[in-house]
Amino acid sequence: MIRIGTSSEQGRFHYAEAGAAWRIATVLLRHIPFGERPIRFVCIGTDRSTGDAYGPLTGTSLTEQGSIRHPILGTLDRPVHALNLQRIAEAGEDVFTVAIDACLGKAEHIGQIVIEDRPLFPGRAVGKTLPPIGDLSIKGVVNAAAPNSQEVLQNTRLHLPFMMSRVTARAISLACCRHETKPVQESGHESHDKDARDEVCHPDLRQPDQV
Repeated sequence: MIRIGTSSEQGRFHYAEAGAAWRIATVLLRHIPFGERPIRFVCIGTDRSTGDAYGPLTGTSLTEQGSIRHPILGTLDRPVHALNLQRIAEAGEDVFTVAIDACLGKAEHIGQIVIEDRPLFPGRAVGKTLPPIGDLSIKGVVNAAAPNSQEVLQNTRLHLPFMMSRVTARAISLACCRHETKPVQESGHESHDKDARDEVCHPDLRQPDQV
């Protein structure tokens, strides 16, 4: 579902919905200025907390795919967290930043991947004051909000952030791929193009996500 407001456009997609990655990719294509500005993906969080691992799990999945041409910051091996976020935020002033992080929300929203055309405010759920980051934000609702937010994140089952990260990484990969192959599709020669990148990107893209 896409809700259009006066200041931002927001998309909410449950990770388990059939075709979620394709629909998320469509929204990303609409809002990320591919080919117009440098782009980076900043995946925020830490593997020290299972609920907060959504960001670095997404970054790791994107890195392992090896097909993303844009910088990816934040992985399980090299997380982006409270100690280095300020430096990373300041270093990307001229770069369009897609910020990815876990969040807490309403119980009925658990499992949703939320896209907003505004910055993230990392650490807000656990009472931390960190610099905002991102021109576009992707948030994964990993659990329900509660007064003891830190404890909730630490006791969140890893399975949910892991599955959500797989769908998010697939959506980002699809968005990048669809942008790169768009000129081929518009020329009407996509069926004759033997480029290996095209072969990887097109099979079964409209089928339910396999995660």
